[in-house]
Amino acid sequence: MIKTEKPEWQIPQDKEGEWMVGIDEAGRGPVLGPMVYACAFWPISRSSSLSRLGFDDSKALSETQRDLLFDTIQAHPTDIGFFTDVLSAEYISEQMLLLDRSSLNVISHNSAINLVQRVLALGINVKELYVDTVGPPGPYASLLQGHFPQVTVTVSSKADSLYPVVSAASICAKVIRDSSLRAWRSSREREGGEGEGREEVGSGYP
Repeated sequence: MIKTEKPEWQIPQDKEGEWMVGIDEAGRGPVLGPMVYACAFWPISRSSSLSRLGFDDSKALSETQRDLLFDTIQAHPTDIGFFTDVLSAEYISEQMLLLDRSSLNVISHNSAINLVQRVLALGINVKELYVDTVGPPGPYASLLQGHFPQVTVTVSSKADSLYPVVSAASICAKVIRDSSLRAWRSSREREGGEGEGREEVGSGYP
């Protein structure tokens, strides 16, 4: 199991009304650390005010800014929820090497579907879904629409820059991935894996 130093989900206290969901990932095709998929969700009626909290594509933010925005998400337990799906490099490799193998795109699609199903399982009325594309947007949107016919699906390149709810998901994914890498580095240090002549391991982001 991959350990993290941050909470990997938040279930909102108020589940009434119609909701929107955004999905993004961090660490796609990782050499070190996991690929993390995340969804963020909030009431459509609160979208305008929540969008003004400053969410942006996690890659455009510093680590400090991402952590502060993650704290902001946690400070809104009534009307912001999130789930993460932490996929280890080992798991991804196993799936891609099976006889009935899965491509990285299929693994990503399945993770996104699973995240939406987890939101729906809370009894939340999801009406809008925004997803940062993996592969061509059209077929991906059709796949998601087939699974969730009651939901209006938007799949777009750069969705993490266009839709604040996807930006929030991007931040959750990146913060949880960073957290898992910090936990790994700490365990390495306790085991004597860091020392003279060893370079510090980054996360692949600023």
